[in-house]
Amino acid sequence: MLKPQEVTALLRERGFKVTPQRLAVYRALSHTTAHPNAEMLYRELQPYYPTMSLATVYKALAILCEVGLAQELNVGEDAFRYDANTAAHPHVRCTCCGRVDDIMGDLDAAGVEQQAAAATGYDITAHQLYFFGLCPACQNAKKH
Repeated sequence: MLKPQEVTALLRERGFKVTPQRLAVYRALSHTTAHPNAEMLYRELQPYYPTMSLATVYKALAILCEVGLAQELNVGEDAFRYDANTAAHPHVRCTCCGRVDDIMGDLDAAGVEQQAAAATGYDITAHQLYFFGLCPACQNAKKH
């Protein structure tokens, strides 16, 4: 997570205005591992920024993604999720409750890229890897 001064400098360097709402969206996103969508962030920030619109949250997220402070995740839902951890890492989504988690560890993502390149002839420049299944809480609930 970057400090507010670093976020401010990066936004200005890339030609974007620094607004309290943009900083608040980044702060909220960088303080969670829940991978929220725009509406979740909007509901969280609404009590503190009652005049902020959902459109403002969407615009802030788009800018944060553009400057490299967030990444957009498409985990097969109606709305994109967002992650302030912009390092390449896989995600897993529970098909029951919708929870999204990071997968950290020794998955061989570079090997997957090499296999994809060999199979297709593409020069692979990036990837997003998603897994789907039942989270531990939903597994427990199904047992009882």
